[in-house]
Amino acid sequence: MTACAGQETASTPPGQSVPTSTAPSVPTTAPGEPTAPLDPTQPSGEPERQPARTPPDGAAPVPAAQVDATGLVQDYPTMAWTDDGGKTVGVQGQEGGCGKASAEVTEQSDTQVVITLVETQPPKPAQCTMDIRYPKLTVELAKPLGERKIVLKSEQRTK
Repeated sequence: MTACAGQETASTPPGQSVPTSTAPSVPTTAPGEPTAPLDPTQPSGEPERQPARTPPDGAAPVPAAQVDATGLVQDYPTMAWTDDGGKTVGVQGQEGGCGKASAEVTEQSDTQVVITLVETQPPKPAQCTMDIRYPKLTVELAKPLGERKIVLKSEQRTK
């Protein structure tokens, strides 16, 4: 038995059919609904392998107009929220395989807060899963966010 190996092909003798799988099908949901199992450790009940659509319980969502996500790659999650009176800002990270996501405040001014979302990869290639995860990350600000804009950027690093 092999995993993650190339597919082997074989020819079927004439007059014989190829057996097909009779495994039960995976339940489907309405378009746009998650199909991954729910993660009971996430207060919002969001699936662990898809971007969350709501902030954690007790947190206040940051309006989309207050979040500048032009520094992120396409399809990167852009949800942001505040907690602790606005001094804690939460964002959705993205990591895959052996990568680990983190967030850093790289600038704070009277008009904006720049948060860099980092995916750190190990220094040497390794066998890793091929999944994408969306952890919820938080950063602490010097003063509450208020009306300041959140500017999201992303980068990849090696340990």
